Amino acid sequence: MNSKKIKFLSVLCIAVFFQSCVTKPPENPDNICLIFKEKRSWYKAVMRSEKRWKIPPYVLMSFVYQESSFKSDARPERDKLLGFIPWFRPSTAVGYSQALTMTWDDYKDETGNSGANRKDFKDSADFIGWYASKGYYQGFERTDARSLYLAYHEGYGGFKKKTYRKKQWLVKVSDRVQARSTKYQQQYWGCAKELKKKKFLFFG
Repeated sequence: MNSKKIKFLSVLCIAVFFQSCVTKPPENPDNICLIFKEKRSWYKAVMRSEKRWKIPPYVLMSFVYQESSFKSDARPERDKLLGFIPWFRPSTAVGYSQALTMTWDDYKDETGNSGANRKDFKDSADFIGWYASKGYYQGFERTDARSLYLAYHEGYGGFKKKTYRKKQWLVKVSDRVQARSTKYQQQYWGCAKELKKKKFLFFG
């Protein structure tokens, strides 16, 4: 086997390895209890975020579902030049939280989490909690997923100016986020005690 073939196979193996390392979305994304039982490290990350930032787990998870469908490498679709040529992406959003680069940098500066990665669920969960916590000081209810999501999308300044009123599609999306949060909340009440057991805290 010549050197070119060896080099090609090496690159292929590395690519396959990194692909296998990408965390797969949960098998049952519509049930928060099943998500946390499958992804126990996610449960611990969400609990840490709630303890630090006070955002309820069902609100946080409804955000992640809406933003990335639980895909670690999610990005906005590229715009199309002339209707068919792949062009630039409309924003710098990446990862579970779809945080923009500038906002992510603000998060790292404020929290000291300099090594945070948007494709890491733990960091994304902490980011969402950090951003949502800013709303609590402005009178937002912790369970008001709809308003928190609108502010998450438009910024708190944009929310105050009600810029979302000109984006009916966004209002509909925020309604879906609230509906999912309510659904997750009802499910979570039925499994919260079980999830708190040590076997769910120290494995996964």
